[in-house]
Amino acid sequence: MTDFAAKLSKYADLAATVGVNVQPGQTLVVNAPIAGAEFVRLITAKAYALGASLVKVNWSDEFITRQQFEHAAPEVFTKAPTWFAGEMTEFAENGAAFLNVIAENPDALKGIDPERIANFQKTRGAALKKYRELQMSDKVSWSIVAIPSQAWADKVFPDAPAEERVDKLWEAIFHTVRLDREDPVAAWQEHLDTLEQKADVLNAKKYKSLHYIAPGTDLTIELPKGHLWAQGDSINAKGHSFVANMPTEEVFTAPLKTGVNGTVRATKPLSYGGNIIDGFSITFENGRIVSVSAEKGQDSLEYLIGLDEGAKYLGEVALVPHKSPISESNILYFNTLFDENASNHLAIGTAYAFCLEGGKEMTEDELVENGLNTSVTHVDFMIGSGEMDIYGINEDGSQEPVFLKGNWAF
Repeated sequence: MTDFAAKLSKYADLAATVGVNVQPGQTLVVNAPIAGAEFVRLITAKAYALGASLVKVNWSDEFITRQQFEHAAPEVFTKAPTWFAGEMTEFAENGAAFLNVIAENPDALKGIDPERIANFQKTRGAALKKYRELQMSDKVSWSIVAIPSQAWADKVFPDAPAEERVDKLWEAIFHTVRLDREDPVAAWQEHLDTLEQKADVLNAKKYKSLHYIAPGTDLTIELPKGHLWAQGDSINAKGHSFVANMPTEEVFTAPLKTGVNGTVRATKPLSYGGNIIDGFSITFENGRIVSVSAEKGQDSLEYLIGLDEGAKYLGEVALVPHKSPISESNILYFNTLFDENASNHLAIGTAYAFCLEGGKEMTEDELVENGLNTSVTHVDFMIGSGEMDIYGINEDGSQEPVFLKGNWAF
């Protein structure tokens, strides 16, 4: 076995055991591009070895996807995919685990009418509402991992020889998921323990709000009563652990929907809907987005916040130190799974129910009553840098540093 083959096998093991943590008798649903067939075969074999009752794979292909967005009838993008939503919801209600394997070309839909993309996102999001509720409240195990594609590698490493770019991206991905450690599983447990310590400190603080200050950013985010800071290791309804994002470097919670005021400037490009949004700022009043401005992708950004009323509010507040492994690599991935773990970030759209005391058992109406946002979307964007300070504001108005110059102050 070559060194690469050995690492790929370890990566599949990590995804199946630490990522979704497949249990005996459980169904595993894998959504993956056909370019990742070799990797998905390894995951399938590992899942069955762990006792999975069924591995169901849903394949995709970027060429076919682009052809659809270019040529399909307009009504295709406004007709709910009830067959797919029904299948995903049924699997979730029966305790399946879900693994998304991504290999995104950041420019996959460049030049496509953003209205077609927005209609697709809105319709699909609405159809998958029940499934997303189960996912966002930790009822089911789910995880996202990535593999390179040539187009993605070309975007990340444009100055490297073309024939070396995919290998360089593989090497970078393997490093971010700790496959270059002697015992990757043990390394992940140590890392998750470190993140949990940070979450414990924040949960003990119970800040009323956070104040962000950086070039182009002066933003205050109020936190709801009973908010909980979470980290990469989650527990599903049956008590089994899983890691939703691999890699993960964040500690996160939900904001008070109506408690966001000020302006924030993004510090990294956002790859959304097969297009790049860059150089953008967002201004909030009483939680609601009142204006956006982007140097690139203005139309895409406006369609994003127009998906529904909830897309005009935030659903996540995440803290990531500037001195994190992905940030220190100085690699811009043009992929949110990686770039959000190199930077403090926020998310437009729906909030995670488990970021509120008792939230996992609340109805949507109860979550809303307690200050959380709901939407058909959840899109992270990066705002952190080595110039960002964040202050925690207490109930009595006093404040203390949480981040100074982009890193933890405690």
